[in-house]
Amino acid sequence: MSPSPSRKSRSRSRSASPSRKQAAAAAWDAPISPEATAAADDVWGSGPAFPEPATADADADAVADKVGAVSLSGNGAAKTEDGEVEKSKFGGLHETDFTADEIQITLAHGSDEPIQVANKFEDLDLPEPILKAIFDAGFNAPSIIQKKALPLLLADPPTNMIAQSRSGTGKTAAFVLTMLARADPNARATQAICLANTRELAIQIVNVVAALSKHSGHTVCMAVKDSIPRGTRISDHIVVGTPGTILDLLRRRSLTTEYVRVLVLDEADAMLDQQNMGVQSADVRKSIRHNPQVLLFSATFPDKVKAFAAKFAPEANILMLPREEVNVKSIHQFYITVQGREAKFHKLDELYALLNVGQSIIFVQRKADAYDLNERLTQAGHASTVITGEDLPADRDAIMHNFRTGNSKVLIATNVLARGIDVPQINLVVNYDMPEDGFGNPDHEAYMHRIGRTGRFGREGVSVNFIDGFKAEAIQSLVVQQYALDIQEMPEDFDEMEKMLKACRV
Repeated sequence: MSPSPSRKSRSRSRSASPSRKQAAAAAWDAPISPEATAAADDVWGSGPAFPEPATADADADAVADKVGAVSLSGNGAAKTEDGEVEKSKFGGLHETDFTADEIQITLAHGSDEPIQVANKFEDLDLPEPILKAIFDAGFNAPSIIQKKALPLLLADPPTNMIAQSRSGTGKTAAFVLTMLARADPNARATQAICLANTRELAIQIVNVVAALSKHSGHTVCMAVKDSIPRGTRISDHIVVGTPGTILDLLRRRSLTTEYVRVLVLDEADAMLDQQNMGVQSADVRKSIRHNPQVLLFSATFPDKVKAFAAKFAPEANILMLPREEVNVKSIHQFYITVQGREAKFHKLDELYALLNVGQSIIFVQRKADAYDLNERLTQAGHASTVITGEDLPADRDAIMHNFRTGNSKVLIATNVLARGIDVPQINLVVNYDMPEDGFGNPDHEAYMHRIGRTGRFGREGVSVNFIDGFKAEAIQSLVVQQYALDIQEMPEDFDEMEKMLKACRV
């Protein structure tokens, strides 16, 4: 295998390249290909015929009970009919691997007005109950991204925003604070909608809303598959859910967009990787007959995302980070070379003791392989759980709850968990299969999202790649070149690895 670039050579190549701020600007300013524009037009389409919006009833007594819908309880936790959803850990929002000056902001309409910076939450003129919830969560100052983004998000008149960001930088809190600040808690109507690409991400966002609204009187509803019975009328101030479920609620007139002031689309690049989600998100946007403030967040901005974003959130402020700013400084990356399927499993079997030092995720490419690997580990006397997109919603919730609370230590997953899931205890990620996209091509973005499940919340983490052939080696070489990574061969001394993992738990 070709060796990874040394740290010395990496620093030389960076000094010879354009500044990181220039790279951030280039990521958005590069021309969009005609093919990407045509693809965005296909996703946007002409739109469905929607019924006239059902007027939200201001009288709370007239609103049907939402059996199974998530609402805000008095202690700031989100609840369902089955009990309490885990309270938000509300961590990982203050990464500092770049400076405020390296964030590239382009104001809408070509404005050259000075960009305001909020060094304190008190500078933002947020309502007192929301400020109290922020401080209760243990945060005394905005993150670097929040310092620049929040003044733009909260300014009047409201302006759309397209932002490049990754989980762990404060983007979720930024758009949640915007939704809360724009929604009147005294008006019993849905005033903000947030679209998430997975059930797990929706739950995570709901928990952040719950934590930040516990003193303000806002309520939040989680709209994911099988969560809201037919006939339910939703009047919660904020609705967070997957595009398909929210679209279904709109068509059933269970949800109205008549009073929606803010629409958020999180993980836009992931949405567009799944064609239906892109179309469904566009349909939700078109169901809002007026012009709400639209906030679109994406980890990456390939042509197809830029073309879609320009239609979804026109005349927007643009906030960009350079692609190479994915934070890997806190992640020790290793690879193991194995020959054949049996040798691959045998090596994982040897590693199992390390997997239990803290908590770990093993990523595989296919659903069938996830179940097969789980069965083989069980037969070898090891405990593990598995989660894929095929699991029933209630089962996925239970699996994630057990993993978050530490009742299960080793989780086998497909890319359903590669993005945006924060579990502080994860200190090891294993790429049992190197990631490919739906066409069998190397997926370097998925790789970065996978390893980003560790090394969070101010802690260090470890990732291990299983290199079992030419294709896996090619994928690793690609990510090394793309992000100037330092991936070293894993030491044969497992005692040293164990010491490293134990240190990552602190």
